[in-house]
Amino acid sequence: MICIRILVLLVAIWLVFFLIIGITTVPNGDMNPSLKAGDLLIYYRMDTELISGDVITFHKNDTKYVGRIVAVGGDSVDITDEEKLCINGNEVYESGIFYKTPRYEGFIDYPLVVEEGSYFVLVDMREGGEDSRYFGTVSKDEIDGLVIEVLRRNSI
Repeated sequence: MICIRILVLLVAIWLVFFLIIGITTVPNGDMNPSLKAGDLLIYYRMDTELISGDVITFHKNDTKYVGRIVAVGGDSVDITDEEKLCINGNEVYESGIFYKTPRYEGFIDYPLVVEEGSYFVLVDMREGGEDSRYFGTVSKDEIDGLVIEVLRRNSI
């Protein structure tokens, strides 16, 4: 009887941690100051409607990334010569972003219309971070999940 309970508990844990939620670390400092390299992230794997402002974990070219969605399918994205982000012709003012948003020349042509089922993702450390300015939009199947909790590992 105890073996069945343990087995049920193990199956339940497996379902939760491998099908519903995931755990990963922040791979680098691209999301400073909101997330620091090494912070532990809990993310929701199940299919959900993602919107601008959501922080996601995703993979691109066999590399793990964490970034913030700034535009969804159908949106037009432009980065001006003054290093400002414009979505659908409107300049975006983001709280918590303390850096200008420079273009990465030679990678993406602006303005860019995001395809349905894809997202334009930027990191918070806009100067030098790898994001959609470098590798293009992120498709739904490249997204691991929506970050739902941050556990600080630094300075503990």
